[in-house]
Amino acid sequence: MKTDDFDYDLPVECIAQTPLEPRDASRLLVLDRQRDSLEHTTFREVGRYLRPGDLLVLNETRVILARLFGRKLPGGGRVELLLLKRIDEQTWEALAGGKGLTTGKQVQVVDRAGEALALWVEIDAVLEGPLRRVRFSAPPEPYLAQAGHVPLPPYIHAPLADPERYQTVYARQTGSAAAPTAGLHFTPRLIEELTGRGIGLANVTLHVGLDTFAPVTEDDPQQHAIHTEWCQVSAETVQAIRVARQAGGRVIAVGTTSVRTLETCAAAGQPEPYSGPTSLYILPGYPFHLVDAMITNFHLPRSTLIMLVSAFAGRERVLDAYETAKREGYRFYSFGDAMLIL
Repeated sequence: MKTDDFDYDLPVECIAQTPLEPRDASRLLVLDRQRDSLEHTTFREVGRYLRPGDLLVLNETRVILARLFGRKLPGGGRVELLLLKRIDEQTWEALAGGKGLTTGKQVQVVDRAGEALALWVEIDAVLEGPLRRVRFSAPPEPYLAQAGHVPLPPYIHAPLADPERYQTVYARQTGSAAAPTAGLHFTPRLIEELTGRGIGLANVTLHVGLDTFAPVTEDDPQQHAIHTEWCQVSAETVQAIRVARQAGGRVIAVGTTSVRTLETCAAAGQPEPYSGPTSLYILPGYPFHLVDAMITNFHLPRSTLIMLVSAFAGRERVLDAYETAKREGYRFYSFGDAMLIL
C-alpha cells in the first residue's frame, strides 16, 4: 500500500467555493457495496435509503472562530494563527503563519478592523512544521467574537456571507477547528422527517483538529503520524446503538469524524461510553466494529479521509465512484456534495 494509491486528479472548478441553499439541495451519490452500484439523487431524498430502526450518529461539535491575525512585537510583521487544540485556559496548539515565529516571540492580536486588542500571544514552543504551542495573556475565547474568523479550508477562496453555514444545524459542543462537513447537508425539516419515519438519532462529539489540514506526505501511509483529537460518546448514545443493533437496525455514521469516534468507543468490539483522546487511524484492512453505513463528502486526494472511506468501501470502488462524480459534475470537498455508502 502506497500513498499514491489514494491519489486522483481533480480540476479546480470541481472544488465547491460556496454552500448551496437550501442545505439539502446538494447532490447525493449512493454507493451500494452489496449490489456494487451507484445511484444519483439529491440529499433531501436520503430517507429513501434508510429504514425505520436505523440510527444516524451525528457529531455535534461546533466550530470556533479559530483563525486569528496579529502583529509581531516588535516590528509589526503580519501573523496568522489557526487554533487547533486547547491545552489549558490560556495555552493552545496552533498553526502559525509568519516569519521568525520562534520560542519567546510575541504577537499582538488584532480585531477584524485591524485594531490592537488587549490580548497578546507568546510562542511557547516550536513543534513540527508550522505547528506551535502558544500561550495567550488571557483566555482567548471572550475575544473571538471581535477578532476570530471562520477557519475555512485553504482551498476555499470565496468569502462566507453567513458564518453559520460552516456549522451543522445540530452543532452544540464548541471546540472544532473545522466543520464535520458531511453534516452540513441536514436541515431541521429533513431531520424531523427522518425521525418521523422511525429513524433514530444519536450524538457523539469529536473536535476536529490538525489532520483535517495535514496531508499525508510519506510514501507509505502507515508511516504517517495521525494527530490526537478529543472525542466523547455518552452512555445514552451507547444504549441507542445497542438497541438499534439488537432490533436489526443499521448504525449510520454521519461523517468520518463520527466513524472514528464510534470505532474508538468499540475498540473491544462492543460500544462503551468514552471520553478522551483518539488517534485512531483507519486504513484499508481495518475491521469495522460498529459502522454499517456512512454519509460522507468527497475528500482530498492522498488524505487520511479518503483512506478511511477506502477502508470501508474498497479503494478501487471509491476511486471509480470519484471518477463518476467528476464526470457528472458533482461538487467536491467541504461545501460540496455527499456520498451515502451502504
